[in-house]
Amino acid sequence: MSTLHVFFVSDRTGITAETLGNGLLTQFDQFQFRRQTLPFVNSTEKAEATVQYINHVAEDSGRRPLIFSTTVTDEVRAILRRADAIFFDLFETFIPALEKALDTQSTHEAGRAHGLSDAGRYRIRMDAINFALEHDDGGSTRKLEQADLIIIAPSRCGKTPTSLYLAMQHGLYATNYPLIEEDLEALRLPKVLQPFESKLFGLTSDPERLAQVRSERRPGSPYASVTQCAYELRQAEGLYKRRGIPFVNSANMSVEEIASVAMQEKKLRRESF
Repeated sequence: MSTLHVFFVSDRTGITAETLGNGLLTQFDQFQFRRQTLPFVNSTEKAEATVQYINHVAEDSGRRPLIFSTTVTDEVRAILRRADAIFFDLFETFIPALEKALDTQSTHEAGRAHGLSDAGRYRIRMDAINFALEHDDGGSTRKLEQADLIIIAPSRCGKTPTSLYLAMQHGLYATNYPLIEEDLEALRLPKVLQPFESKLFGLTSDPERLAQVRSERRPGSPYASVTQCAYELRQAEGLYKRRGIPFVNSANMSVEEIASVAMQEKKLRRESF
């Protein structure tokens, strides 16, 4: 498989360049991409240093790298274009068309996508993250009525990262609660969750995959055995079906995919941040 260097260059965090660039690269699985983010390239001096580094990589690898850029300063962009690389200006691709469609000029200001330009939206996201952290893995049952979504599953099926992603990306009050062996054996919901059954969304996994994940925490333990994992997953799925709780198998799904399915099933909509 051919290896190609990829740089995400930005005058701020680089998150937008990473998100857009990586989305495009998923369509080219013939390559192994070596990705590197170069944030805060916000002066001509930093741009010159960046070009020198990228040129060194190009010479050393014998192949021109890819650059995905979301810099907005004209002088910086002009310098970056001189690099011995294939340059993709993600903002320049879309901003002129948007300016024409909206019949107005853009702010041309760095850091708008992931900065504090909207204090209200930022506060919503921070409150949601704090809620997810407080209630992670059943750590608190305080104000569960405020939850938009409660993810339930046996241990290590992906509850925590999904809850945090929903909070960070969508500002949702998402939390999670573990299904322990007593609940699974009786095929019953934990008592504290019974008033909130309409908010529940379940996760399962594949026994071999779950055993692998658990073995990283407790190698060689009964908790991590394929037999125990298969039993817990089988019981969890039976509980979901008995109570009519929507669920997905998270074994081969990304956090983004799990979150999207959960939001679709529960008809949850919030702005993306």
